[in-house]
Amino acid sequence: MNREVLAIRHVYFEDLGSFERVLGDRGRPVRYVDVGFARVGALNPVSASLMVILGGPINACDDARYPTLAPIAGLIEKRIAAGLPTLGICLGAQLIARVLGARVYASGHQEIGWTPLTLTDAGRASPLRHVDGAATSMLHWHGDTFDLPQGATRLASTPLCENQAFSWGSHVLGLQCHPEVRADRFEPWLIGNAAEIDAAGIDVNLLRAQTAQHGPTLEAQASRMFGEWLDASDHASIDAPAK
Repeated sequence: MNREVLAIRHVYFEDLGSFERVLGDRGRPVRYVDVGFARVGALNPVSASLMVILGGPINACDDARYPTLAPIAGLIEKRIAAGLPTLGICLGAQLIARVLGARVYASGHQEIGWTPLTLTDAGRASPLRHVDGAATSMLHWHGDTFDLPQGATRLASTPLCENQAFSWGSHVLGLQCHPEVRADRFEPWLIGNAAEIDAAGIDVNLLRAQTAQHGPTLEAQASRMFGEWLDASDHASIDAPAK
């Protein structure tokens, strides 16, 4: 069995973070594919044991300005149809929602910073129970959102974003939030998003301090969550709800 994990990365600092350590502990090598450098459309979407689509600052449906989006959506569609484990984070979750036929759109506000998740009953019965608001706060960084795809199960929300996490079948997980973030590698986020932080009127020093405060707990809890989901998805049936 191919143990490789394919990680589609849009900006360099939004990587797998703490999830990469979990994969390393399980002997799962990671291959990053950097959008804009690699020929994304030439990738084999079903060769890796897991495909992760990472975050980025563009709209998931803005194909006219960002022609890399359609090939990524095509990969996701083939991957999901094959019943193979697929994880989307932030933009990645929006792209999965798009592929599953849901509307992706500007929410009308920015959600940047730390806010605990509120889990649904389904969320509390899933690996996301490890990142419930009672256990840890959560980092958010988005201005877009999406409707819940048909056949999906909502797992978590915040006051500003109803669809923070969803599952589709037993092999697909979408996370609008950023459980993968590592506090010791957060400074590039602040540098790379400096204009957005200033435009939103956010105190960068406060955001840095909050990340130092909440980050270590989130890293521990999110690692438990991801490890449990990873183990379960590896054994998931290829049967999935019809799209």
